[in-house]
Amino acid sequence: MPGPESKSLSVPTELNQLHETIRSCKNCGLHATRTQAVPGVGPCPATIMIVGEAPGFNEDRQGEPFVGAAGKLLDTMLARISLSRSDVYITNVLKCRPPMNRDPMPNEAEACSPYLKQQLELVKPKVVLILGRHALERLMPGQGSISRIHGSMIRRGDIAYVPLYHPAAALHNGSVVADLEHDFDALRRYLDQLLAPPPPPATVASPKAESEQLRLL
Repeated sequence: MPGPESKSLSVPTELNQLHETIRSCKNCGLHATRTQAVPGVGPCPATIMIVGEAPGFNEDRQGEPFVGAAGKLLDTMLARISLSRSDVYITNVLKCRPPMNRDPMPNEAEACSPYLKQQLELVKPKVVLILGRHALERLMPGQGSISRIHGSMIRRGDIAYVPLYHPAAALHNGSVVADLEHDFDALRRYLDQLLAPPPPPATVASPKAESEQLRLL
Protein backbone atom coordinates (compact mmCIF):
# COMPACT_ATOMS: atom_id res chain seq x y z
CA MET A 1 0.00 0.00 0.00
CA PRO A 2 1.46 3.42 -0.90
CA GLY A 3 2.58 5.57 2.01
CA PRO A 4 1.06 8.96 2.88
CA GLU A 5 3.88 10.73 1.03
CA SER A 6 3.03 9.12 -2.32
CA LYS A 7 0.44 11.73 -3.20
CA SER A 8 2.86 14.63 -2.61
CA LEU A 9 5.59 12.89 -4.60
CA SER A 10 3.31 12.36 -7.59
CA VAL A 11 3.39 16.03 -8.60
CA PRO A 12 7.16 16.30 -9.16
CA THR A 13 7.03 12.95 -10.98
CA GLU A 14 4.33 14.32 -13.30
CA LEU A 15 6.41 17.45 -13.88
CA ASN A 16 9.48 15.35 -14.71
CA GLN A 17 7.39 13.37 -17.18
CA LEU A 18 6.16 16.63 -18.72
CA HIS A 19 9.75 17.84 -19.03
CA GLU A 20 10.66 14.64 -20.88
CA THR A 21 7.71 15.10 -23.23
CA ILE A 22 8.86 18.66 -23.97
CA ARG A 23 12.42 17.50 -24.66
CA SER A 24 11.18 15.15 -27.38
CA CYS A 25 8.49 17.51 -28.74
CA LYS A 26 8.18 18.01 -32.51
CA ASN A 27 4.92 19.97 -32.55
CA CYS A 28 6.41 22.90 -34.50
CA GLY A 29 9.37 23.57 -36.77
CA LEU A 30 11.66 24.75 -33.98
CA HIS A 31 12.61 21.17 -33.13
CA ALA A 32 14.65 21.08 -36.34
CA THR A 33 16.90 24.00 -35.37
CA ARG A 34 17.24 23.58 -31.60
CA THR A 35 20.16 22.00 -29.81
CA GLN A 36 17.76 20.91 -27.10
CA ALA A 37 14.42 21.94 -25.67
CA VAL A 38 14.35 23.93 -22.42
CA PRO A 39 11.37 22.77 -20.32
CA GLY A 40 11.88 24.64 -17.05
CA VAL A 41 13.61 24.34 -13.70
CA GLY A 42 12.78 24.84 -10.03
CA PRO A 43 10.85 23.44 -7.10
CA CYS A 44 7.36 21.99 -7.44
CA PRO A 45 5.10 23.18 -6.00
CA ALA A 46 6.50 26.71 -5.87
CA THR A 47 5.03 29.94 -4.53
CA ILE A 48 6.53 31.95 -7.40
CA MET A 49 6.66 30.98 -11.07
CA ILE A 50 8.58 33.05 -13.63
CA VAL A 51 7.56 32.92 -17.29
CA GLY A 52 9.86 34.42 -19.91
CA GLU A 53 9.58 34.49 -23.68
CA ALA A 54 11.93 31.92 -25.22
CA PRO A 55 15.34 30.31 -24.69
CA GLY A 56 18.38 32.11 -26.10
CA PHE A 57 21.77 30.87 -27.25
CA ASN A 58 23.07 29.82 -23.80
CA GLU A 59 19.76 28.27 -22.77
CA ASP A 60 19.65 26.23 -25.99
CA ARG A 61 23.15 24.89 -25.23
CA GLN A 62 22.66 24.18 -21.53
CA GLY A 63 18.99 23.15 -21.48
CA GLU A 64 18.12 25.49 -18.62
CA PRO A 65 16.20 28.81 -18.75
CA PHE A 66 17.85 32.16 -17.97
CA VAL A 67 21.49 31.08 -17.78
CA GLY A 68 22.94 33.88 -19.95
CA ALA A 69 23.42 37.58 -19.23
CA ALA A 70 19.67 38.14 -18.79
CA GLY A 71 19.62 35.29 -16.28
CA LYS A 72 22.40 36.90 -14.25
CA LEU A 73 20.40 40.13 -14.10
CA LEU A 74 17.33 38.16 -13.05
CA ASP A 75 19.37 36.55 -10.26
CA THR A 76 20.45 40.02 -9.13
CA MET A 77 16.85 41.23 -9.04
CA LEU A 78 15.73 38.17 -7.08
CA ALA A 79 18.55 38.69 -4.58
CA ARG A 80 17.40 42.31 -4.24
CA ILE A 81 14.20 41.02 -2.60
CA SER A 82 15.87 38.18 -0.66
CA LEU A 83 15.01 35.41 -3.10
CA SER A 84 17.21 33.05 -5.10
CA ARG A 85 16.76 30.90 -8.18
CA SER A 86 16.18 27.87 -5.95
CA ASP A 87 13.03 29.53 -4.54
CA VAL A 88 11.22 29.89 -7.88
CA TYR A 89 10.14 27.78 -10.83
CA ILE A 90 11.36 29.29 -14.12
CA THR A 91 10.17 28.55 -17.65
CA ASN A 92 9.39 30.25 -20.95
CA VAL A 93 6.40 30.53 -23.27
CA LEU A 94 8.48 28.81 -25.98
CA LYS A 95 10.46 25.77 -24.95
CA CYS A 96 12.83 25.91 -27.96
CA ARG A 97 15.07 28.72 -29.18
CA PRO A 98 13.85 30.58 -32.28
CA PRO A 99 16.65 30.89 -34.88
CA MET A 100 18.77 34.03 -34.37
CA ASN A 101 16.65 34.83 -31.28
CA ARG A 102 13.84 36.19 -33.46
CA ASP A 103 10.44 36.89 -31.91
CA PRO A 104 8.21 33.88 -31.25
CA MET A 105 5.66 33.20 -33.99
CA PRO A 106 2.01 32.72 -33.02
CA ASN A 107 1.91 29.09 -34.20
CA GLU A 108 5.02 28.31 -32.11
CA ALA A 109 3.53 29.85 -28.97
CA GLU A 110 0.29 27.97 -29.66
CA ALA A 111 2.17 24.67 -29.98
CA CYS A 112 3.80 25.22 -26.57
CA SER A 113 0.65 26.54 -24.89
CA PRO A 114 -0.54 23.17 -23.47
CA TYR A 115 2.85 22.67 -21.83
CA LEU A 116 2.70 26.02 -20.07
CA LYS A 117 -0.85 25.32 -18.95
CA GLN A 118 0.21 21.99 -17.44
CA GLN A 119 3.19 23.62 -15.72
CA LEU A 120 0.88 26.16 -14.07
CA GLU A 121 -1.40 23.35 -12.90
CA LEU A 122 1.45 21.27 -11.47
CA VAL A 123 3.58 24.03 -9.92
CA LYS A 124 0.51 25.71 -8.38
CA PRO A 125 2.11 29.16 -7.96
CA LYS A 126 0.52 31.91 -5.91
CA VAL A 127 2.42 34.55 -7.93
CA VAL A 128 3.43 34.47 -11.61
CA LEU A 129 6.04 36.94 -12.86
CA ILE A 130 5.49 37.65 -16.57
CA LEU A 131 8.73 38.75 -18.21
CA GLY A 132 8.33 40.66 -21.45
CA ARG A 133 5.62 41.48 -23.94
CA HIS A 134 5.44 38.08 -25.65
CA ALA A 135 4.81 36.30 -22.35
CA LEU A 136 2.25 38.98 -21.48
CA GLU A 137 0.41 38.48 -24.78
CA ARG A 138 0.26 34.73 -24.18
CA LEU A 139 -0.75 34.74 -20.50
CA MET A 140 -2.90 37.88 -20.39
CA PRO A 141 -4.02 38.78 -23.92
CA GLY A 142 -5.62 42.19 -24.29
CA GLN A 143 -4.37 43.40 -20.92
CA GLY A 144 -2.33 46.23 -22.42
CA SER A 145 1.29 46.96 -23.27
CA ILE A 146 4.12 45.97 -20.94
CA SER A 147 5.24 49.61 -20.84
CA ARG A 148 1.85 50.60 -19.39
CA ILE A 149 1.21 47.87 -16.83
CA HIS A 150 4.68 46.71 -15.75
CA GLY A 151 4.99 46.42 -12.00
CA SER A 152 1.25 46.14 -11.35
CA MET A 153 -0.41 43.15 -9.70
CA ILE A 154 -3.37 41.58 -11.49
CA ARG A 155 -5.42 38.93 -9.69
CA ARG A 156 -6.92 36.11 -11.73
CA GLY A 157 -8.58 33.49 -9.55
CA ASP A 158 -6.06 32.19 -7.02
CA ILE A 159 -3.03 33.58 -8.85
CA ALA A 160 -1.53 37.08 -8.76
CA TYR A 161 0.19 38.01 -12.04
CA VAL A 162 2.91 40.68 -12.10
CA PRO A 163 4.06 41.83 -15.59
CA LEU A 164 7.69 42.99 -15.68
CA TYR A 165 10.14 44.13 -18.30
CA HIS A 166 12.25 41.27 -19.59
CA PRO A 167 15.81 41.43 -18.18
CA ALA A 168 17.14 41.26 -21.75
CA ALA A 169 15.37 44.57 -22.46
CA ALA A 170 17.21 46.11 -19.50
CA LEU A 171 20.52 44.89 -20.92
CA HIS A 172 19.80 46.70 -24.18
CA ASN A 173 18.33 49.82 -22.59
CA GLY A 174 19.94 50.97 -19.36
CA SER A 175 16.98 53.15 -18.40
CA VAL A 176 14.85 50.01 -18.00
CA VAL A 177 17.08 48.78 -15.16
CA ALA A 178 15.69 51.44 -12.81
CA ASP A 179 12.12 50.40 -13.76
CA LEU A 180 12.99 46.77 -13.09
CA GLU A 181 14.49 47.60 -9.69
CA HIS A 182 11.44 49.69 -8.75
CA ASP A 183 9.08 46.90 -9.88
CA PHE A 184 10.94 44.24 -7.90
CA ASP A 185 10.75 46.46 -4.81
CA ALA A 186 6.98 46.65 -5.36
CA LEU A 187 6.93 42.87 -5.86
CA ARG A 188 8.49 42.41 -2.42
CA ARG A 189 5.64 44.41 -0.92
CA TYR A 190 3.07 42.35 -2.86
CA LEU A 191 4.66 39.14 -1.60
CA ASP A 192 4.64 40.37 1.99
CA GLN A 193 0.91 41.08 1.65
CA LEU A 194 0.00 37.88 -0.20
CA LEU A 195 2.07 35.51 1.91
CA ALA A 196 1.47 37.07 5.33
CA PRO A 197 0.10 34.51 7.80
CA PRO A 198 -3.59 34.97 8.59
CA PRO A 199 -4.35 36.82 11.84
CA PRO A 200 -5.11 34.60 14.83
CA PRO A 201 -8.81 33.99 15.37
CA ALA A 202 -10.47 36.40 17.79
CA THR A 203 -11.14 34.86 21.19
CA VAL A 204 -14.80 34.80 22.15
CA ALA A 205 -15.77 34.45 25.78
CA SER A 206 -17.78 31.32 26.38
CA PRO A 207 -21.34 31.68 27.78
CA LYS A 208 -20.22 29.84 30.92
CA ALA A 209 -17.39 32.32 31.54
CA GLU A 210 -19.77 35.24 31.02
CA SER A 211 -22.30 33.79 33.51
CA GLU A 212 -19.52 33.26 36.06
CA GLN A 213 -18.55 36.93 35.74
CA LEU A 214 -22.16 38.04 36.24
CA ARG A 215 -22.54 35.80 39.30
CA LEU A 216 -19.45 37.41 40.84
CA LEU A 217 -20.99 40.84 40.32
